[in-house]
Amino acid sequence: MSTKSYCEWRHRALPAMAMVLLMTVASGCFGSEPDGCEADIETALLHVENPEQFFFQATDSLQAVFSTDSVITFAVRSDADVSALSPVFTLSAGATVSPASGSTHDFSHGAVLYTVTSQDGRWQRHYRVSVVPTAVTVADTLRYDFEHYELETATQRYYMWHNVLPDGTLGNDWATANAGFRISMSTAKAEDYPTTPLAQGYDGAAVCLTTRDTGPFGRMANKRLAAGNLFLGTFDIRIAMSDHLHATRFGIPFTSRPDRFTGYYTFEPGPTVQDFYGNPIAGRVDTADVYAVFYRNHDAQGNEVVLYGDNVLSSDLIVAVAKLDYVAPTSEWTPWDVKFEYREEVDEQLLASRGYSLAIVFSSSSAGGEFIGAIGSRLCVDKVRLICSHQE
Repeated sequence: MSTKSYCEWRHRALPAMAMVLLMTVASGCFGSEPDGCEADIETALLHVENPEQFFFQATDSLQAVFSTDSVITFAVRSDADVSALSPVFTLSAGATVSPASGSTHDFSHGAVLYTVTSQDGRWQRHYRVSVVPTAVTVADTLRYDFEHYELETATQRYYMWHNVLPDGTLGNDWATANAGFRISMSTAKAEDYPTTPLAQGYDGAAVCLTTRDTGPFGRMANKRLAAGNLFLGTFDIRIAMSDHLHATRFGIPFTSRPDRFTGYYTFEPGPTVQDFYGNPIAGRVDTADVYAVFYRNHDAQGNEVVLYGDNVLSSDLIVAVAKLDYVAPTSEWTPWDVKFEYREEVDEQLLASRGYSLAIVFSSSSAGGEFIGAIGSRLCVDKVRLICSHQE
């Protein structure tokens, strides 16, 4: 493949079978990709003189930026001065950024737009960088109504969801694995992805998660289905094929003590549960996942921690869990109300310093991470509420 044709593929689309060839040939494949057409911010660093007074945690100053991200947000203490800051970026090889990395800007009036240009000059990506003073949450109830969704900016191929921030602007706390499904089913319409909007939910729009067949690519890779999912956190498309359980990074920093987890759902299991090899499992009915996890986001050595698909319910750092143990099949909107079961006391000082994270996870097939489930299982959720202890 010529450099020109590779670059055109990278910035537009690749048919599914071509992707199969790229991902199943020699392990040196990606090392031999032509240089010059990447236009990505890979890391963002915000250096300040007094980080302990500016950030909640020292690790908050550095962010890894995933290839699907176009919004970079630094959350800082509510009294931080954001009027003259100089973010520093690591870029893909040979790329340039305007305004320049390390240049000083006033973030008190909103996001600053950065444009990254590839080494060959033919490709550009735009990033919105924000530095947001963040107060400790004082609302007793956080509301997630799934009214704010749009097609993913870069490809326009699948949907993504936004949460509403305390100041009324939109955030990017919700993530899905839709980007991973695009690898196997690049020609699928947005409505045929695992996670899609439902215009008429319990009250306004809702979100629907459907377990999908991944087609010829999935059968070749022994990843025969993709469960619909939605979670608070991020999805790392870079490792989705090689380490799918670590591609789902669960949790966002959280400054309230969650007490109850409520909402409305419908769930209709697909007709036949299949195992990892695609064989039907006689007598088994598919189940869905609806749960929330509250955990410490730094280990004993002070290292930043997120939970993954292989430890989101088993990590030693988990403080409390609220899980709907049985998601009963129903075509009618059905309420759930689950209390958080605490395993240890909450450290109020750590809570105020954003030392805890919250993950909310929904999946149409609870064993979907092991590629076990029923094609067609469909979980819809709406009007989700997180009821918290009041913080001052």
